[in-house]
Amino acid sequence: MTTTLTFPVLLRLIDERSTAFRAAVASAPSLDVQVPTCPEWTLFDLAQHIGEGRRDWAATVAAGPAPAKSAAEGAPAAPREREALPAWLAESTEQLLDALRKAGPDRGCWTWWGASQSPQTCGAVARHQLQQIAVHTYDAQVTVGAPEPLPDEVALDGVEEFLSTCVATTGAWPHKPTAFDFHATEGHSWRLTVDGDGARSTRISAPGTTPVAAADEGPNAAGVSVRGTASELVLFVYDRIPADSLQIEGDAGLFDLLREWDPEE
Repeated sequence: MTTTLTFPVLLRLIDERSTAFRAAVASAPSLDVQVPTCPEWTLFDLAQHIGEGRRDWAATVAAGPAPAKSAAEGAPAAPREREALPAWLAESTEQLLDALRKAGPDRGCWTWWGASQSPQTCGAVARHQLQQIAVHTYDAQVTVGAPEPLPDEVALDGVEEFLSTCVATTGAWPHKPTAFDFHATEGHSWRLTVDGDGARSTRISAPGTTPVAAADEGPNAAGVSVRGTASELVLFVYDRIPADSLQIEGDAGLFDLLREWDPEE
């Protein structure tokens, strides 16, 4: 599925979220504090993950279409000194942004998503990188006791990006066919349909608006629907906030089946 955000906007938002991430890290009393939303990591571990990951993706984007992911070679390790860490993080982000600018949105690129609805292009990489840094910025902010909602334009694209990249697959759904509806209070809605042909997402009409979904995808077809702000929906699908933070109608247990599903098995 195509993002509603242009390539320059994606790059700007990656830079903005990266700046917010560094600000949260800089405000922490210690880099050894545990990250509540990623309990296996300290804040330093999270920062290391962000920096090393952006450098690796910069190398992958720079490599162009390739059969395997590239990794940054000879990159300096994440410094444990608080004064040096922000500069290392900023350099990591700039390496990624520079590689994306040089490649442009349409050039092919290795991605870990194959049989999804997202293309294997640098533009799709930028789109997913934005969501990665946005969610991890929330993680860092939670850690320092100052969580903020994801910016609206990031979150609205994030729901669809998650469904079309992280969930969409041609692997058969092993349970009774059903659908999941996601309604953002900002007026956007999406449906994830799962059946023997796999999982695929579509944009649908928000409740109370003119229908745009196909006739067989009417308002009563979903087994469960979830409603909240776009930020809440993104944080929910990434397991950052619990289900009781949102309004859920229908069989909430379907979300457990979706999380347990591994179409590669």
